[in-house]
Amino acid sequence: MRLPDLLIILAGVLLNAVAQLLLKSGAGAVGPLGGMADLRGALPALAMHPGILGGLACYVISVVVWIVALSRVDVSVAYPMLSVGYVVNALLAMWLFGETVSVQRWIGIGVILVGVTLVARSGAHA
Repeated sequence: MRLPDLLIILAGVLLNAVAQLLLKSGAGAVGPLGGMADLRGALPALAMHPGILGGLACYVISVVVWIVALSRVDVSVAYPMLSVGYVVNALLAMWLFGETVSVQRWIGIGVILVGVTLVARSGAHA
């Protein structure tokens, strides 16, 4: 895979990961939601929360970036690269939210990284 294509894909992945983290911060601000009634009650607060708004904006931008990536790279190469988002989110969730990442999760993250590396290298030879 060419470096510019990889950078576009990674930009889309990072935007998606940041969107998840921002949405998490917004969801955390209203507390656990037990069902539709809780969601309806929390909707006004969610709709105005900067984390929710920022997360949605990141999603919109990531879709545009992703369209550019798909115009340049086979979807069978680009789509698995989204798995890098799991790695980014695990690391940032530990740092930002104090989440614990178990040994089993670290092993899974390692498997993801090996798989993404194999897929990315296969795109270089296609």
